[in-house]
Amino acid sequence: MPSAECLRCRSLNYLGLTNLIPQNSVGDGLRVFARRNRRGVVTFIRDQLRRRIRTGLGRCPYPVTLIVDSQSVKGATTVSRATRGFDAAKMINGRKRHLAVDTKGFPVMIMVTPTDMRDRDAARELLWRLRLMHPKITQVWADSAYAGQLVIWAEDLLHMTLKTVSRPKGAKGFVVLPRRWRVERTLAWIMNTRRNARDYERLPQHSEAHLNWSLITLTSRRLTRNGHTTAGRRRPGPMRKP
Repeated sequence: MPSAECLRCRSLNYLGLTNLIPQNSVGDGLRVFARRNRRGVVTFIRDQLRRRIRTGLGRCPYPVTLIVDSQSVKGATTVSRATRGFDAAKMINGRKRHLAVDTKGFPVMIMVTPTDMRDRDAARELLWRLRLMHPKITQVWADSAYAGQLVIWAEDLLHMTLKTVSRPKGAKGFVVLPRRWRVERTLAWIMNTRRNARDYERLPQHSEAHLNWSLITLTSRRLTRNGHTTAGRRRPGPMRKP
């Protein structure tokens, strides 16, 4: 089984981006990491891999329907006070991750904020960025925390339909909710990377980059696993003798 680093290099080779891999010392690698993130290289790779997978599944490479949700995680001592907060509902001191994924659960946008920022306030910035960078999006699904004036604001200003999915009345414990489970699954994928169990980064932009790289590893593994081509279709097996 090839390593995650090997899978990343192989996916970069498919995209013609092998020159983006730093070959120098650790210090130079960190500087390259920050510089490439500022230039949008990380998000470019993430989006290209998502489009390849969607094309292989017979879908349009540009999604029109998204699902959004957030996740609060504890922040380490390296996280500055200005970029962290306290989530009174979940009793977490740290940062909040806001994700927008397509209907297959692959990331379209990631944003990191302090945990004391409400989902509705962060959603305004998230939906605004989505409208600017992905103009084909017409519909977004979310939980009840995004209901209220945000729905009207998105419809009037962004021409985007925001629909909410609520828990069934009387439901107790864990309940699989329609459409929302896809973004919950993506959050679980992120937590499979031990590095993302806690936020260690001084800057929120670097936290977003680490989340993107975790999902790049996931999507590149999906593209390069045994028995699949880069387009996501199964390779033909050997011919059988009559």
